Amino acid sequence: MAQAGAKSILDHKFIAIELNQRAWALLENESRSPEENDEMLHVAHASLWHWLQAGTKVHHQRGLWLVGRIHVLLGNREAAMRYARQTMDLTEVHQEDMADFDHAYASELLARATLLAGEEGEASVLFERAARLGQLIHGEQNRKIFFSDLEAIPYPKTELSELNS
Repeated sequence: MAQAGAKSILDHKFIAIELNQRAWALLENESRSPEENDEMLHVAHASLWHWLQAGTKVHHQRGLWLVGRIHVLLGNREAAMRYARQTMDLTEVHQEDMADFDHAYASELLARATLLAGEEGEASVLFERAARLGQLIHGEQNRKIFFSDLEAIPYPKTELSELNS
């Protein structure tokens, strides 16, 4: 008999995936209400927690990235920077486990958080780094998705069209 409150690894993975998908559905809805913004942040945090119970370092990194991205969108400067740094740190420590796009997205998030913090010069350098890492993404479709995401939120641009060729 399982202990009360105990969850199996499969339960955590299932819940993490479901919560992640809900966060993305809300993230992609451009006409969210304030209540939906709250829900988006809560489900992203909950998904991350479930990945911490049953996922890999890659799941952990991607969960941190999602929470950080949402904090950026909501204008939560300190939280955005905290999650961006955690995402970057985890990406660097476990770089061999990460996909090429994980590196690009970690840089993209740090650039956005840095811009939100008002450090435009540093943010510009980080956006350029993210774009250069985006060029290294294998697979045309994955590369297009990354650059579409990069363009989704305004940032100081150095001719990214040249970098995405």
